[in-house]
Parts: sequence; C-alpha cells; structure tokens
Amino acid sequence: MKAVYFLGNRQLDIREVPDPTPGPGEVILGIKASGMCGTNLKYYRSSGGAAAMGLGGDGTPFIGGHEPCGVVAEVGPGVSEREAKVGMRVMNHHYEGCGTCRHCKGGWTQMCDDGSTVFGGNGDGAHAKYMKVPAHTLVPLPDELSFQSGAAISCGTGTAWGGLHRLGLQGNETIAIFGQGPVGLSATQLAAAMGARVIALDVDDGRLARAKEFGADVLINARANDVPAAIRDVTHGEGPECGLDCSGASEARSLAIKAARKWGRVCFIGEGNDVTIDVSTDMNRKQLTVMGSWTFSKNGQADCARFIADRKIDVDGLFTHSWPLEDAVAAYELFDQQTAGKGVLVPS
Repeated sequence: MKAVYFLGNRQLDIREVPDPTPGPGEVILGIKASGMCGTNLKYYRSSGGAAAMGLGGDGTPFIGGHEPCGVVAEVGPGVSEREAKVGMRVMNHHYEGCGTCRHCKGGWTQMCDDGSTVFGGNGDGAHAKYMKVPAHTLVPLPDELSFQSGAAISCGTGTAWGGLHRLGLQGNETIAIFGQGPVGLSATQLAAAMGARVIALDVDDGRLARAKEFGADVLINARANDVPAAIRDVTHGEGPECGLDCSGASEARSLAIKAARKWGRVCFIGEGNDVTIDVSTDMNRKQLTVMGSWTFSKNGQADCARFIADRKIDVDGLFTHSWPLEDAVAAYELFDQQTAGKGVLVPS
C-alpha cells in the first residue's frame, strides 16, 4: 500500500509498504478519509526530524494522519463481533494506553498514567490505504454521516466538542470563540446548535465570513478592534459567560481572559505558546475560571457524532479541499500556508 511519512523540514515521502496484518485484539481499517489537522504541521515543519517529534531515539519516521475514518477490513484473533466486524463504518479514537489505569478505563486513553501512543503522532497513522489499530479504539460512525465528517470528528471537531463540554456551555449563554480555523469553525457550529449566542473572532475577514455561515451571531476582527471593548459593546457591558481559544495564540488567550465577565469561564484548546495572567485583576476579582481541554474521550467522540447526526449539522462544509493520497505533497504545501479551509486525503 501507499503511505505518507513525515520527514520534517517540510518534506514528505510517499512510500510503498506492506499492508498491515492484525494481531490479537487488533483490526485493520480500510481508510476512506484521513483529515489534515493543524497539529500535522508541527511534524511537517519540524527541523529536528522524526526523533524530535516524540519518537524513539532511532528517529524512525511514522505514517502521518490522526483523523482516521473508514471501514473495518480485517479482524484479528480475539476480537468479538460486538467490538468489530468486517464492513463496519467506524472512526478511531487515535490513542493507545495501558488499558488498566483509571484514565484508560474512563475513555481518556491520551492521559494514560504510563504514557500513550498517538496514532499519527508517535505511531503509524491514517495517511495510508490501511491502518492497524486496537479494536477497543473504534468508535461507530452513524450511518447519516459521511466518512470525511467522521474524520473531522476524530480530532478537530471532536476537540471543539470537548472544549465546549469542559466549559459547560448552556443554551442561554454567550460564548466568544477566538480563532476561526477548522477547530474554531467547528466550535461555532456546535455552540450555535446548542443554542448559545456566538461571538466569532479572527484576524482574517474571510474566516469571519465563513463563521457567519456556520452560525456566528457577531463577528469581530481582532486586528481592527479593541477586542474587550468590542465584546462588551455586544454583551450589555458585561462580557460573555464563556470564552474559547482555538488559535493557540498568546494574545488571543489574554484577550479571552480580559473580555470575560465576572464569574465567567475561559477554556484553551489551541496548542502551543503561553499566556500571562494578572491574577488579581483578571482572575481573582472577577472570580474567573480558566481551564484547559485536550481533545476528548472515546465516549465523548461517540456523543459528538450522535449530536451532529441528530441535528443534521453540516460538518462536511468545513472541508474546502480533497486530495488523493498520491497528491499529499501538494496538499501539505497548500495546507502549510494556512490560507485554505480544512483538507482531507482520500486513499484510492
């Protein structure tokens, strides 16, 4: 089969490798859609090679892609029909842990006490025709959803869902969502479907226009406005109950904190960078709750998919580009510019 390997320094290698074979408790997924996530760019751009990407000291490259969706193609020994059967439409919760600690048992495998394998991060992922995974990492894909929607839910859209649930967003509340890339747009879609009033912020007017299409009630260009003042202007002078940073930018995180109302909640789901907080002024005297959110649990992924299917949310609308696996080099060259929407690789 063909498989895409991240080599660092903006280099990819499309290789012919043997098809994987399932061992005990494992299945082979026939990949129908492998989403391109912003986290992929960390591996794509890395100047330290594969060893700097969290792999072993030998620096062995890995198959990229951590947004897998497809069908079960083969089942290994010891896998029950309840877990998986050939032809089953599934997503993948793209982590593997010890399976016995309380985090693994609760569906939060990425938080395993012994550390976790991240498929497409420090282990082989979904940018290939086939992918080998433990059967217990499968999450059913509702029949109403496309494979590319399932790929989005497997990381980007699911991450937005996880952040909204960490915030405990209510339908009578207002949320300010900072960053309207694929994760931010997903958060805008989901928050609007939950009944919340959405203030969408970005520095790009094109992304803000898309946010409007995805359900945002108020658009604010963060480069052209005094952001806290602009948010207070549309929230009766108080600020929003909730703030969600999807950008990973230090400035956006700081603005989310400053704009929040008294007793507000702010959640960071964007990766990287840092933030400086005036604890007295920005937190204590506002009784502000600040939290982080790292993707989602396996059960949360299933809940997100069911919510999207039941409410007929157009997750497919996130995607602006689709490429065959053979065009992965061109796909990542464009994705690296971060001027397009969400992309997906489709193995032939």
